[in-house]
Amino acid sequence: MSKKKLTVYDLLNLKGKKQIHEVYVNNVEEAIAAEEAGMDMICTAYDMPHHGIYGKLEDVKRIREAAPNTHLMSAAPEKSYATEDEAVRAAYKLLSIGCDSFYTNNSSNIIKALYREKVPVISHVGLIPGHANWIGGFRAIGKTADEAIGVLEHAVELDDAGAIAVELEVVPTKVAEIITKKVKLLTISMGSGSNCDGQYLFSQDILGYNAGHIPRHSRIYRNFNKEFDRLHQERVSAYKEFISDTEDKKFNDPKITVSIEDNDQIAVTYCDDKGNDNEHNNPNLSLIHI
Repeated sequence: MSKKKLTVYDLLNLKGKKQIHEVYVNNVEEAIAAEEAGMDMICTAYDMPHHGIYGKLEDVKRIREAAPNTHLMSAAPEKSYATEDEAVRAAYKLLSIGCDSFYTNNSSNIIKALYREKVPVISHVGLIPGHANWIGGFRAIGKTADEAIGVLEHAVELDDAGAIAVELEVVPTKVAEIITKKVKLLTISMGSGSNCDGQYLFSQDILGYNAGHIPRHSRIYRNFNKEFDRLHQERVSAYKEFISDTEDKKFNDPKITVSIEDNDQIAVTYCDDKGNDNEHNNPNLSLIHI
């Protein structure tokens, strides 16, 4: 029996009833594995090289096709849209290839415009990586009373604008719990505790192949870096064996070569530069026995 993809209606009705799980996938293989595992939501993005995301729109389409029964959220390239109309066009481009919802951390005016066009929006509060320059870098948001109120007000503003969910990143657990109870939208935690409506992690953290900074809120379940190192050494060894077999002329194995069926003599004639091919004029004439 195939897995049922969660619609926006389904997701919103899970608030307060079930913890939602969401994972960022980088490729088709991860999308397939996430669906087989029973993940509620997967998300991806494209053309954001400053975030190490080099895929193109076609790659998002392949991920959609690889996991057809899982809710897929995707983001358009950052700063690729500035107006409400541009945002709608960017979202439509993703919805047209099968995405189920659209990520943006833009203003509530943009989200209102998307909501009017029935684009399901997932937004962001707390530590927003693209806004780190405004807050003094990457740090927890909401540890003071003023900041906590600001995070709450931001979440309420996005709720009123029509967002269906927010990623709640590195917000104190108590603040996250209050926000979750206050808003109708779903709160998906990234380092904000289990009192939100769900949890969100990146595949590179879950699978243990993050080569850069590892966030404190990440959780590593496997060590793919170790496995990748092992596979690299296996590749090198295999190539060395091929080189050795080539130099030792080990490619005459009857299992991989073709023999001729006729055992008669085969005369191989080499013509000289005048076109003569008789034995007297051509010392290169030879007979080959198979």
